[in-house]
Amino acid sequence: MASADLREELECSICLTLYTDPVTLRCGHNFCRVCIDRVLNTQDDSGVYSCPECRDGFNKRPTLKRNITLCNVAERFRSTHPYQEEITRIYCTYCIHSPVPAVRSCLHCEASLCDNHLRVHSKGPEHVLTDPSTSLETRKCSVHKKILEYYCTEDAACICVSCSLAGEHRGHRVEMLEEASEKKKMKLRNVLQKLITKRKKTEESVKSLKEQGRKVKEKSSGEAKRVTALFIDIRRRVDDLEKRVLSEISRREEKMSLSDGIQKLEIKMYELSRKMRHIEELCNMTDPLTVLQEPDTGDLCDPEEEGETSPGWMK
Repeated sequence: MASADLREELECSICLTLYTDPVTLRCGHNFCRVCIDRVLNTQDDSGVYSCPECRDGFNKRPTLKRNITLCNVAERFRSTHPYQEEITRIYCTYCIHSPVPAVRSCLHCEASLCDNHLRVHSKGPEHVLTDPSTSLETRKCSVHKKILEYYCTEDAACICVSCSLAGEHRGHRVEMLEEASEKKKMKLRNVLQKLITKRKKTEESVKSLKEQGRKVKEKSSGEAKRVTALFIDIRRRVDDLEKRVLSEISRREEKMSLSDGIQKLEIKMYELSRKMRHIEELCNMTDPLTVLQEPDTGDLCDPEEEGETSPGWMK
């Protein structure tokens, strides 16, 4: 919708298409350079110039100033809408000085007419009027050059009266174009109704699948949350178990510590070393009296410890 509105703002009011090399008049209105030049050329004879949009008059032929900004906007719109076809404009065949949109086309004259020329156009029965068209020659028989008025049901072809009476379709079953068109439209409406029904069912299927997808997504999300919570709990339990096992190992290590035994043996070694030094001193004495006056050497050893190889707590 916004694109269509912008397009209207970028259309020249003379040719009704996107601006091409737009120029500005003193009154502020913009036109394609070629379009406004053509209009001004028709005004040269009278010497009176005016704007086709607001009819503002000029004493002499106005100077055309190129509207660079509008030109850039129009070109950018044209480049950003490469697949948007230009609207096909059909102009009156008889308006040669400036293009005027046609309202009807005459098949007999092979001409398009504006409102003014339509008023004075012949009302004879041979002058068949239709919506404006650029391909009027396709509405006539390529052989007899007459207006196509009938439809041959056997050959599925649009024909003229001569084709039906004396041409290759002679003797064939024919119908008026309007009648044949209505029959085809009826068939098309039936097809359209079937397509509408199928599309409705398809839309319902799509809606159902989307709903199922939403439910699956919600279920998957819930399961993912539960699995995440489960593994968080498992990791917490494993961490707690690891801490308890390590704590138990540390406790047993402290209980089985050898530090006390080592300390006792070191004390005993010190006592034994002291006694050994004392005995060595006695053995080195030369005075018999001193040696004999010393306590018996048997007292230096603990009788209970003789024969022991290790402390009792290590057995």
